[in-house]
Amino acid sequence: MVLRSCWKSRHKSRSGAAPCWLRPGLAALLWLCVTQFVCGSVALAETKNVVQKDAEFDVTYNDTVTSENQTIYAFNHTVSRNKTEGVRVTVDVLSQSLESPFLFVVRQKQAVLSFQVPLILRGLYQRKYPYNHVGRTLCQPPTRAASETQYFFVDVSTLSSHGTNYQLRVSRVESFTLQTDKKFSFTASPSQPQYFKYVFPDGVDTVIVKVNSDMTFPCSVMSIQDIQCPVYDLDNNVAFIGMYQTMTKKGAITVQRKDFPSNSFYVVVVVKTEDEACGGPLRFYPLRPDELIDAGNRSKILDVVVTPAINSEVYVMGMLFCLGIFLSFYLLTLLVACVENKRMNKRREVFQDPADMSPAETGKTPASPYEYGSFADNCSTLSSEAVTDSATSTDNNYGYMERSLDSVGRSRQESLSSVEEDDYDTLDDINSDKNIVRTKKFLCVSDLARKDKRVLSKKYQIYFWNIATIAVFYALPVIQLVITYQTVVNVTGNQDICYYNFMCAHPLGALSAFNNILSNLGYVMLGLLFLLIVLKRDIVHNRALVRNDLNALECGIPKHFGLFYAMGTALMMEGLLSACYHVCPNYTNFQFDTSFMYMIAGLCMLKLYQKRHPDINASAYTAYACLAAVIFFSVLGVVFGRGNTVFWIVFSVIHILATLLLSTQLYYMGRWRLDSGVLRRVVYIIYTDCIRQCSGPMYIDRMVLLVMGNIVNWSLAAYGLIERPNDFASYLLAIAICNLLLYFAFYIIMKLRSGERIQCLALVCILFTAVVWGFALYFFFQGLSTWQKTPAESREHNRDCILLSFFDDHDIWHFLSSIAMFGSFLVLLTMDDDLDTVQRDKIYVF
Repeated sequence: MVLRSCWKSRHKSRSGAAPCWLRPGLAALLWLCVTQFVCGSVALAETKNVVQKDAEFDVTYNDTVTSENQTIYAFNHTVSRNKTEGVRVTVDVLSQSLESPFLFVVRQKQAVLSFQVPLILRGLYQRKYPYNHVGRTLCQPPTRAASETQYFFVDVSTLSSHGTNYQLRVSRVESFTLQTDKKFSFTASPSQPQYFKYVFPDGVDTVIVKVNSDMTFPCSVMSIQDIQCPVYDLDNNVAFIGMYQTMTKKGAITVQRKDFPSNSFYVVVVVKTEDEACGGPLRFYPLRPDELIDAGNRSKILDVVVTPAINSEVYVMGMLFCLGIFLSFYLLTLLVACVENKRMNKRREVFQDPADMSPAETGKTPASPYEYGSFADNCSTLSSEAVTDSATSTDNNYGYMERSLDSVGRSRQESLSSVEEDDYDTLDDINSDKNIVRTKKFLCVSDLARKDKRVLSKKYQIYFWNIATIAVFYALPVIQLVITYQTVVNVTGNQDICYYNFMCAHPLGALSAFNNILSNLGYVMLGLLFLLIVLKRDIVHNRALVRNDLNALECGIPKHFGLFYAMGTALMMEGLLSACYHVCPNYTNFQFDTSFMYMIAGLCMLKLYQKRHPDINASAYTAYACLAAVIFFSVLGVVFGRGNTVFWIVFSVIHILATLLLSTQLYYMGRWRLDSGVLRRVVYIIYTDCIRQCSGPMYIDRMVLLVMGNIVNWSLAAYGLIERPNDFASYLLAIAICNLLLYFAFYIIMKLRSGERIQCLALVCILFTAVVWGFALYFFFQGLSTWQKTPAESREHNRDCILLSFFDDHDIWHFLSSIAMFGSFLVLLTMDDDLDTVQRDKIYVF
């Protein structure tokens, strides 16, 4: 058969096949290779020595490991379903070998933990920090059995050919499970993170985890993670899951049971390798490739305590308290309105007696129970002494007391067509006369209330419609943005995005700090109440005009309610946008909280000016354009102003120039033209009034106000240029408030100096508002958080709730400031009620 096979093979070889003697040769070669490989493997196995030891807890093992030996430590412990016991592995390398580090692998039933020693942790700019002492807590998977013995193994190996000594110790963590309201202290470092378990007790759905330390640095991170393996407890992975925040001395996270199906969670504390994230210094090292940096001692002593948060009853009490406070203002307003109506009805009955007719009805000079002081003489007579004879004749034509009731009725009914704003100021006599009238030495309200009331009413109503339009277009994207912020916080768990007062942040639904949002309800409710009060006054005034009431037609400050409507709307929008800001407060959306504050301050100043200057007040378009420029600079300051010298120089120059321009416009009652000849006129005035002859200012009162205003604004500009505050938005708001307070104080002083008086209701509003503002500012300056610093530094200012265990200091600021703003609006609304029966040509302009 063999010969036959060979014969067949020879015949097949002719067609290209291999000879028959080649196959046995290949088989022999393959057998030789397999034999050599097995022999080599046996030899290698003989040189790698694997040693397994039965190890015990709380025993320190000093051993040596090389590339030729591997040590396995076998541990076992009993796990109970009702008791969780922590296990911690601590490793210390006695001789450092950076080229071939140790590899420690902990094999558990449901988890594997591995780490190298020296442990290399990376910092900013990829700096490398080696740690020879490493401590890790093992993840404890839950067990369903009442009691179970679990085994785990610690494998130690290295590729270093030189023997290296190490110490290994496995110990039990006795206080691994945190107890409610019991403080526990511990020590952590970058290579020795700590975490503990907390189980929700029955009847508790929300808790606050507070971690405190007496040491500001090193910077650390606290994290709340679900019960699962692995636990992310290193600086480079602690942000992977759960909620986390950086901290220096203080940190707090509110945890809800609904977010953790196992009714328990881990509290993880990690010390960072660098302090830059917490606002600390970043030491400079030369960035050389693969250079290892000694981090020094970065151990930190901390304590943790878990306290129950408020229950649903406290939420209900907080909401009822908030509603009750502001609804009481509605009841008080209703009571005051009833008393006022009753008083007015009695007064109307008295006026129906011919013997007791008012001076306005008799056409005689009013015999007021109070004398209008230094300006008691007829204002027309005073003004005629300061102008030419031709001007005197025109002044007499505008004496309101010489106009009959019939002429008044005809002037009101002469046209039923709509009057547009562009139609005002087109009368020839006004165009030829206003340069003289407005530059008289002594002005009365009648001199600056010459335009058609219907035109001015339409002009000032534009303030309301414009701010309503602005509010809609401004609020919608703001709401969308803050919803996105809150969603990002909830999804990522990054608590550093928003600057809450974490010690008093009560969540509700998707909102992280519901109490800070609820406290803004006062702005909305009191703004609406102010609108209702203004609407009531507007209706009463219109009814008086319909019945041709001479007090409404010819006496008192001209009633224009458009700015009041705009102020009430701005107060409501301030509440809405402040609530949006507090959904996730940070420096990028702080402008939402301040934009309508600028508008409120600007509208209040415009309203004060409009009272005595109704004809020459700024139009809505000009006013809102200026406010838009203020908000634009606010955004630029927040984004580019921090430490930017060029920005502060430019802003200070613009601030001073704007102050000078506005002062000039106010001093000359809008008759100063800003054109190419302005510099020539300035030089001419300086030459004639200061050099050629030293003459005093023609309008002393206005000059005093404007000089004080310029001193204040120049001082604020110098402060900003020198100090360059980080909170530019608040600095800009301070400028607006200082100017408003200065103008308001000037108005009150000049009102009293003119012999006018303040009625009881207005006086009560002034005193009440001043007291409330004082308390409000006290709570505002408590500073529970600040986005001018890092999130960790901001948490150092966090404090517990102080009202009903639900509201903090900033919430009380919201309550009091909304009440104070409402009171301030009432002051502006009622402060000139004493002039309602005084002829306008006897009301002094200042």
